Amino acid sequence: MKRLTRCGYGLVLMLVCFLMLGLRVQAEDAVIQPGIYADRIELSGLTREQATSAIESYVEKLKSMKIILVAAGGNEVALTAGDIGLVWANPEIVEEAAELGVHGNVIERYKALKDLEHENRVFPIELSFDIHAINEVLVKRCAVYDQQAVRPSLRRTDGVFEVIEGKIGYVLDIETSIDIVYNFLVREWDRTPCRIDLDVVVDHPKGSAEELAQITDVLGTFTTSYSSSGSSRRGNVENGCSHVNGILLYPGEEFSMYQTVSPFTSENGYYMAGSYLNGKVVDSLGGGICQVSTTLYNAVLLAELEVTERHNHSMIVSYVEPSADAAIAESSGKDFKFRNNTEYPIYIEGITAKRKITFNIYGKETRNSNRQVRYESEVLETTVPPADLIYPDATQPIGYIVADSAHIGYKAKLWKVVTEDGVEVSRTEVNSSKYKMVPRSATVGTATSDPHAYEEIMAAIGTGSVDHVKAVISLLTSQAASNSVEIGEQ
Repeated sequence: MKRLTRCGYGLVLMLVCFLMLGLRVQAEDAVIQPGIYADRIELSGLTREQATSAIESYVEKLKSMKIILVAAGGNEVALTAGDIGLVWANPEIVEEAAELGVHGNVIERYKALKDLEHENRVFPIELSFDIHAINEVLVKRCAVYDQQAVRPSLRRTDGVFEVIEGKIGYVLDIETSIDIVYNFLVREWDRTPCRIDLDVVVDHPKGSAEELAQITDVLGTFTTSYSSSGSSRRGNVENGCSHVNGILLYPGEEFSMYQTVSPFTSENGYYMAGSYLNGKVVDSLGGGICQVSTTLYNAVLLAELEVTERHNHSMIVSYVEPSADAAIAESSGKDFKFRNNTEYPIYIEGITAKRKITFNIYGKETRNSNRQVRYESEVLETTVPPADLIYPDATQPIGYIVADSAHIGYKAKLWKVVTEDGVEVSRTEVNSSKYKMVPRSATVGTATSDPHAYEEIMAAIGTGSVDHVKAVISLLTSQAASNSVEIGEQ
């Protein structure tokens, strides 16, 4: 009897399992119950696939919905929801809708169906957007309407300053505007055409006409001559000066010579001219620009502005005393920088006339009239070059010679000397500089079919004197010309 009872229970359990499986299959194949919606889309009577298709079709139509973004100056940028990556964010609601009224025990299903008879069940359709796509639209299509602030500036004409009024700027805040667009479309959008005001920040320009009107005094002025320069170097000095002319610095602002005068290209007004490289004078675009930075350096020192970066040349220059130079070089990262450490704006005027370059630094003079400042160069050590260095070149004919001048080596210091009523009150070291000693050198051609000429030029090279080599070359050249004339007369 007990065995039969156990068998009976097993059969009943199997029947229940088959019944539940059948109900499950029916539930999966069943349509969605009446009174169920996804937003305004009725899902009643639809299968899962049909409901999914209906919602996807609705979202696809939303992708063409027009959205207008309002950028700086009220400029409008029109796009569609699809342009910024609209997608359906919660497709799981189809499964939830399909399970309602057919999932759970009999009581749960009964209660769910009764609830639907009294009130519809509406599942919200959630949307999402591509943050990267929003960012791209803001950067490429909206930020182009930014209006950069323009600071008031000065123009000096015929010795008179003219104040040029500035302009307020309007700049799109990209980061906050991304949040504004995304949050509005996800949380507030009613799925109709809309306008979204972006976060446009008002950028008030630094400075005022009243501040600039205080620039009346010459704080420092310095002049150097480039009268011995060739036309290309003269062009570089004058072009570099024009890039610096008119610079306005407010209190605390830093000036970079390199950033101001670069790039060193023909498009930026530069020519090939001599410059220092590895102990030699070589042609490079912008050769001579260091005379511009050096002249400005000395004017800055006299104005007592704060020099934040300065480098001496590798070899001595002729247009200022040792330690009074300021080199810039793209290859070695050298720059000349200074900061406006006064309480007022300063204006830099650069002038080139009669092969002289002058920088005047204007501002508001606050120093006592009985106080004077000057700078003195002190040479600590001098190294005179030894004998000339001569390099024979068998690939060039006799008569060819390329010579580089000698450069005396120096160690020097620059001192700032302050006097009051003509009496020295302080002497401060400004910088310490070291310049390379470079012997005079020459590359001399030795190629010839004349054994006698070859012996003569090699003997001259052996003397170690560039002057003697030049004299021998002159003699050999004149002899060759004489022989040519004699041959012509025969």
